[in-house]
Amino acid sequence: MGVLYISLYLIALGTGGLKSSVSGFGTDQFDEKDEKEKTQMAYFFSRFFFVISTGTLMAVTVLVYIQDEVGRSWGYGICSICMFTAILIFLSGTRRYRYKKCSGSPIVHICQVVVAARKKRKVELPSSTASLYEDYPEESRIQRTYQFRCLDKASVVTNTDYSEDGAFVSNPWTLCPVTRVEEVKMVIRLLPIWATTILFWSTYAQMITFSVEQATTMQRSIGNFKIPAASLTVFFVAAILITLGAYDRLIIPLLKKRKGKPGFSNLQLIAIGLFLSALGMASASVVEVKRLAVAKANGTTGTTLPISVFYLIPQFFLVGSGEGFMYTGQLDFFITQSPKGMKTMSTGLFLTTLSLGFFFSSLLVSIVKAATGSNGKHGWVGENINKGRLDCFYGLLAALSFINFGLFLLCASWYKRKKAKQVPEMEIIVKGSSVEEKL
Repeated sequence: MGVLYISLYLIALGTGGLKSSVSGFGTDQFDEKDEKEKTQMAYFFSRFFFVISTGTLMAVTVLVYIQDEVGRSWGYGICSICMFTAILIFLSGTRRYRYKKCSGSPIVHICQVVVAARKKRKVELPSSTASLYEDYPEESRIQRTYQFRCLDKASVVTNTDYSEDGAFVSNPWTLCPVTRVEEVKMVIRLLPIWATTILFWSTYAQMITFSVEQATTMQRSIGNFKIPAASLTVFFVAAILITLGAYDRLIIPLLKKRKGKPGFSNLQLIAIGLFLSALGMASASVVEVKRLAVAKANGTTGTTLPISVFYLIPQFFLVGSGEGFMYTGQLDFFITQSPKGMKTMSTGLFLTTLSLGFFFSSLLVSIVKAATGSNGKHGWVGENINKGRLDCFYGLLAALSFINFGLFLLCASWYKRKKAKQVPEMEIIVKGSSVEEKL
């Protein structure tokens, strides 16, 4: 058991490092200043997730069959061989990769801005942008914005930024350049979008838990072959692959031809994903009403109900298609809208929506179970779903998803509107003990 748990934790540790880095490293291979490569990067996100989903499809079909029919050791052995092969392929491209110069820890940079702004919280912001510090080269600067002006105090040059002999001293914990402050503002602007995407992954969690449990009670035979309940997620993965394939080969070229844009924007992709997941939960609620009616008519203790498992396909397809849009949209949004030196951190921020979505799903199940299962009642969710009201639980998730979709639209509108407001461009240079401003 000790070896098993160590293995599982090593997989989790490796997955965390891989997922938070591979997408950002992949986008580093494209030059955003080159129009051709910039267009290619738009295709990268959908194709990247397509390959991931292909791996998942192989896992829930080929590997599940091998583990059930041949042995689990064979399944784990095949995965090990694939991973070692992947390492060799990755290392073989070492000389061809493009590497971005590391600019320090983004967490430290954020803390420096917050600490500096707090230390100078009593300092008044000048009416103009005089006395603001900037040391980034002209081509790397970010124009100052009006938003979150309390953080601008971190860039105000005061007497404390000079030594006793009058020489200018730049301490990053007391004085931060305007560009670094703006990078922190960029991260803060991501948070509302980040918060409104968490619920999607709570609905996703239902596809691999309760929906699979539904499948165990339904008719799964095709001739003499009985579909394993766990393999029902193949419809989920197939929906992702079909959606991404259609988007990559049909929608992107069509939009590029008609509107000159390489597909939907990242916020539009996220919106589509949220809406499809809400529809998926509504569909799941309707199907569960029918399944419960069959269970009531045939007794709730039977192992297999006379209702086809293929009734579950709409909810798998809708949420699966939603994930296809959501994953690529989120990945694109958090990487392209974050500061250049914070891509890995922003990818980690995106991945936290997955983990928090699963945590919220567990919390919601616990709350619903406690609220509806008191005084000896079975409640909406329980050990026997034929005696519960999973349709009501799905309905609750559908309602929450539609509300969350509305909140996302508001946050997306706020993000686009606030992003455009900027202070007129000017250059601020610090030389020696004097501050010069050029309009």
